[in-house]
Amino acid sequence: MIDYIKGELTELSPAQAVVEACGVGYALQISLNTYSAIQGKHDVKLYVHEAIVTGGRDDSITLYGFSTKQERELYQLLITVSGVGANTARMILSSLSPSELCNTIANGDERLLKGVKGIGLKTAQRIIVDLRDKVISSGIATELHVSNQPAVAVSSPVKDEAVSALTMLGFSPAPSAKVVAAILKEQPTLPVEQVVKLALKQIK
Repeated sequence: MIDYIKGELTELSPAQAVVEACGVGYALQISLNTYSAIQGKHDVKLYVHEAIVTGGRDDSITLYGFSTKQERELYQLLITVSGVGANTARMILSSLSPSELCNTIANGDERLLKGVKGIGLKTAQRIIVDLRDKVISSGIATELHVSNQPAVAVSSPVKDEAVSALTMLGFSPAPSAKVVAAILKEQPTLPVEQVVKLALKQIK
């Protein structure tokens, strides 16, 4: 089992990071929170969750990377909830910061969870019922610190990166591009992670 990967950040998009360690490039699926945390860094350390799929035509291993142990723990709690898969859990952690998610679950705020794309009322209620005691008792919330650092502007076109991230999250490119273009028309200076967060709430 891989606990973490530490090395040079060679590629980064809002949905994926490639970290080179000992001559091997590891592609890790990431949330927008992790993207914001590692953006602009040369060397990074990402805590890993391995998703192994077997029994089909081709076995596969997908690596998910997190900038903190706390975010990884929240992700692992989320995927234990019935109806919450890997991509849905990542989308939740791309729409809400770890501290916001902890507060949402602890306070039973199903309305805020329903605001995440793909989360209906029943799933929001199930997340709260299943995880409220675990989040409170685990102490995750008390270990989390909200960063007040401003987002760093990305060098590549924000629109292309945002559409690419939404496509990797499972949305079709055409409607994604339309929503992203509308957001950037209204707020052209937004960093890519904020564009994706807004798009997740608007895309059909």
